[in-house]
Amino acid sequence: MPGSTEPDGRLLARLLEAIEAELPRAVELRHELHAEPELAHRETRTSATITAELPVPPRAVAGTGLLAQIGPEESAGAVAVRAELDGLPLRERTGAPYSATGEAMHACGHDVHMAALVALARAAHTLGRELPTPLLALFQPSEEAYPSGAEQLAAELASEPPAALVAAHVHPEVAWDAVALDTGAVNASCDAFTITLTGEPTHGAYPHRGSDTVLALAEVVTALHARAGRRIDPLAPASLTVGVLEAGSAENVVPASARARGALRAHRVADRELLRALVREVAAGVAAAHGVGAEVRIDEGEPALENAPAIVASGRELLELAGFRHAEPWRSCGSDDFAFLGSLGPLAMAFVGLRGAPGFQQRPLHHPELLVPDAAVGAVARTLACLYLAASASGDE
Repeated sequence: MPGSTEPDGRLLARLLEAIEAELPRAVELRHELHAEPELAHRETRTSATITAELPVPPRAVAGTGLLAQIGPEESAGAVAVRAELDGLPLRERTGAPYSATGEAMHACGHDVHMAALVALARAAHTLGRELPTPLLALFQPSEEAYPSGAEQLAAELASEPPAALVAAHVHPEVAWDAVALDTGAVNASCDAFTITLTGEPTHGAYPHRGSDTVLALAEVVTALHARAGRRIDPLAPASLTVGVLEAGSAENVVPASARARGALRAHRVADRELLRALVREVAAGVAAAHGVGAEVRIDEGEPALENAPAIVASGRELLELAGFRHAEPWRSCGSDDFAFLGSLGPLAMAFVGLRGAPGFQQRPLHHPELLVPDAAVGAVARTLACLYLAASASGDE
């Protein structure tokens, strides 16, 4: 019955048993998805493959995304469980028999996440009305590129939001058989910035007749890093990165413009705002000193990902029952657009360890040689089951 008072441990055991029965097909599905990745907002074949595997017909959301409700028919108290559809623009170098052969690759574990969520959805369907709340299997498009699929979903689901949202992500820096599930910010916000300096171009033989945008931009870059290190509390995670410099087309000409592009990341809202202001202040100040103009554009990205304490507390208990070890506290300045869904309700993201897994060759996420082991499909599915039940229980508090 919906809302059953049966202890979570007993229900978890039945759900895990049902997941085990689904894993052989889930691993096959993982291979199929891995071999044919699709980039953000183009995941039509991926969506069709997932649709054919789900136990109930899903509805389309955010373009190529899917939403399938499992369990009780009423939507009150529903918990959304998210996986990502898209791959990355990389040519695979893993040598796996199911490798992708084109210019796209699942180098971030999304193929594993999708297969795991399908396994959970099929397992949960066998329990039917024994589930405490509806499970919303949410397959999100475009996690790797803007416009963000999660941001689109947040807008579409705002009129009838789920009670909570959960997700899991494989991670090579977390130990195998361990899961990191911690309260508070576990991923950073991420904003992109562009600084364009403009001045009077001149021949390199006569630098005094113009204004040097390249020299000014070089000083902007060094000043940004110096100021960030003196304006942000060193105990608060934050980072500033300049990844692109563009200027000129001839070695003996001072160009009329120079441009820098970079990223700002922070765990705290106040630091996010401080970094934005710092970019504007430094660009304007250095530009004025060099007699050039400065234009700053900041493109707002995802907020910091904040794990809800109630889901984390219950989830950690259930993860122990499922046979996982608790990883060392894991937080990073990486970002995930899952954070956009925090506008709908409390959420939690867990990190499922890969380091030391049998046969796993240590590689970072987004690396062309990263090959997540098949055993991770089961590990992610079991983690998602724990998170789903934890979020269901936290809604009753």
